[in-house]
Amino acid sequence: MTVKCPKCKSENTETAAFCAACGTQLPSSRDVNVTQTAETPKKELPAGSTFAGRYQIIEELGRGGMGTVYKVHDTKIDEKIALKLIKPEIAGNRDTIERFRNELRLARKIRHRNVCQMFDLGEDKGTHFISMEFVDGQDLKSMFRMSGSPAVGTVFHIGRQIGEGLAEAHRSGIIHRDLKPSNIMVDTNGVVRIMDFGIARAAAASDLTAEGIILGTPGYMAPEQAEAGEADHRTDIYSLGVILYEMATRRRPFSGDTLQSIAAKQRQGIPAAPHTLNPEIPESLGRIILKCLETNRTDRWQRAEELVTALKTAGQPPAEQSGKSDWKTSIAILPFKNMSADPEQDYFCEGLAEELINALTQIKELRVVARTSAFSFKGKEIDIREIGRKLDVKTVLEGSVRKSGSRLRITAQLINIADGFHLWSERFDRELTDIFAIQDEISAAIMEKLKLEFLHEEEEGMVKRYTQDFEIYNLYLKGLYWRRTLDVHRVKKSIECFKQIIEKDPDYAPAHAALGYAYLALSSYGPVSSGDVYPEAKRSARKAIELDDELVEAHEALAAVHIYFEWDWESAKKHLKKALELNPGYAWIYFHLANIYLWQEEFDNAVAALEKVIDLDPLNVAAHRNLGEVYLYAGQLDKAAEVLGRAIEMDPDFVFTHTLLGFVHLRRQEYREALREIKKDSLMKDLKDQKSGVVYALMGKTEEARRILERYDEPSKDRTNQPYTMAQLCFVLGEDDRGFAWLEKAYQDHDIWTSQIKIDFLLERVRKDPRYMDLLKKIDRSA
Repeated sequence: MTVKCPKCKSENTETAAFCAACGTQLPSSRDVNVTQTAETPKKELPAGSTFAGRYQIIEELGRGGMGTVYKVHDTKIDEKIALKLIKPEIAGNRDTIERFRNELRLARKIRHRNVCQMFDLGEDKGTHFISMEFVDGQDLKSMFRMSGSPAVGTVFHIGRQIGEGLAEAHRSGIIHRDLKPSNIMVDTNGVVRIMDFGIARAAAASDLTAEGIILGTPGYMAPEQAEAGEADHRTDIYSLGVILYEMATRRRPFSGDTLQSIAAKQRQGIPAAPHTLNPEIPESLGRIILKCLETNRTDRWQRAEELVTALKTAGQPPAEQSGKSDWKTSIAILPFKNMSADPEQDYFCEGLAEELINALTQIKELRVVARTSAFSFKGKEIDIREIGRKLDVKTVLEGSVRKSGSRLRITAQLINIADGFHLWSERFDRELTDIFAIQDEISAAIMEKLKLEFLHEEEEGMVKRYTQDFEIYNLYLKGLYWRRTLDVHRVKKSIECFKQIIEKDPDYAPAHAALGYAYLALSSYGPVSSGDVYPEAKRSARKAIELDDELVEAHEALAAVHIYFEWDWESAKKHLKKALELNPGYAWIYFHLANIYLWQEEFDNAVAALEKVIDLDPLNVAAHRNLGEVYLYAGQLDKAAEVLGRAIEMDPDFVFTHTLLGFVHLRRQEYREALREIKKDSLMKDLKDQKSGVVYALMGKTEEARRILERYDEPSKDRTNQPYTMAQLCFVLGEDDRGFAWLEKAYQDHDIWTSQIKIDFLLERVRKDPRYMDLLKKIDRSA
């Protein structure tokens, strides 16, 4: 063994303390990570030679940053395989070799037709090598050099296969980290193989910095890699997006001379839509590719399976696409900007946009993004093309409103996402009372520009008008605005608005429906007993249907009463079915269905319903939150944590999301983390206290839990107890009699949380108690 001098590179004996040539102190053998061998590692192997006593060299296949790859005949198994000889400057590091060994141990577990099989890590006379499956074909990099842009079908074909290989690897918890054309092989039968799984992570961890050694081509790196952040499965999805972009356009989305220059462009720029560079590329494919390339990984495809599904759907003939809307007929309507002096006019600007959304959802050929997602960009300075891509649409309508006295100025622009050009724009200077005519004119202009036909051409306007009284209409918009904030005080203000409308016009059906739903919002997270508002909620919803059986919101409101106050899920389904017949694109109907499925332990159906909500309303935080809740109660805790984390990234203050993530930690017995998340929630303090008491009890802090129990045990004007949560607290403390007393009170008070009795893991210990069985039969009539 010899030790190389770090200064002059002279060889010294392993026992020497100082370099014989220059006198520099030598590191001791214990500290040296570089193993010097008596034999010089082989740098190349000639054809016909034998390596390691078993591999007959057939030919060299290529060279890269890691080393040289050979096609060989393995005489031991009588098969052709591939050998990658690792460069000495990499293989000489003992830590790196150990990492290779560990990573390959994982990579060998991947068994998939689109992943090249890794075999073993070996060493012969100082030369380290990796043996792997031999793929007879050529890599994508060579294909790029030899031909122009591949046919569109080839892009779909190759993209799907890479995605399927990645999906299998990601399911095994393995990330590639260095996906690029030279690592993608296409064999002679057209089957794609992803190469070198397990190699990138080991090499990246070696701390080697010499040029040509560190893996990862800058042009294919995700932004988080370029910024030395943690890579995850979405990092691979970004790299695949670059590959697909290059296949489609013959150029990369971002280029530059250095990693830093490319990273800067990734952060600041938006790549050109692929179809603008290659007219043969369908816009649907371009949309899929651009979603892979989102700077923020939460905006990309979240799973390779989702990407594969999108490629399969977009690559099918139109008749096979399950009736999905083409991207060419899709629109997002943003909340109109308030240009008035009074910031309180925001409600009117949002209401105007929402009315247009409701009108346009009646057009069969048009996909209209739901309000929640479209309005999520309010107040944010984001390029309109980026908004269009995030919402999966080709066109966006934006505008502004200025109110001054009785005068109204509205501007509206319909924008094409592909190039940012205006398809139509108009300014309306009118009286306030002309608002309904303006809405119809804007809707008609959109239909004309997008070449669409309205379903009910016999009707005079786009939507049914329930009043021509501007004051009533104005109050209605204001009430909706306050109700959606989920703030208790503002919800109460919304109730006052709806009551004022009904006093002025008792036959105004939308106000009755909205009032019924406002009572539900008030009792969900506020200090109001469900029993106090349930009768009013039901009366209002029934009145709305009595006035207009064709009003979607009326059926939604009554269904909500049946679901959350009465647990009459079969009756609820009838009204939800009617609502879907009236408006199949109304996302919240699927949201309510998902809750019914969840509480009946039909977890797969609940997931499907929430995925439908997200398809219609991709940035709906409540849908993402509830999807995490389904995974929580289904026992899929990793998925629950992932989805809830994504919901928190979308909106850190959205009510109950942190508490659900806290319950994921609770099921994992990570009590401190559970408590931390619950305390972050925007729930009212009393409810947070009671949820925290549950955690204290389970983590062994029973005195703290009992203090909370006693504090809320009796009703008080200064405190609000939630009967169902109090029952949970009693049960985890072993106070079963008190727990069932609170559970009975929850039932009598129509406490909406009682719906989860069948799936609640905190009640697991008392499920065989006759009192539990009796109550379950009352609540879940299918039990």
